[in-house]
Amino acid sequence: MPAILRKAHQALDRAVDGLYRRQGFEPERERVEHRFRLYEGMREPVKTAKGKPKQRRKS
Repeated sequence: MPAILRKAHQALDRAVDGLYRRQGFEPERERVEHRFRLYEGMREPVKTAKGKPKQRRKS
């Protein structure tokens, strides 16, 4: 990968990481694990006021 493209990818990673948390992610694996945890949280049913799971609409 050309150096200029690598630098652009690194800058983009830092910008996106800042949206998730202030300290960012040191290893790439930590970034991926965090994003998968967020995704898994989105996949769980939403609880209603009565405690019954509400089904999410499929897109």
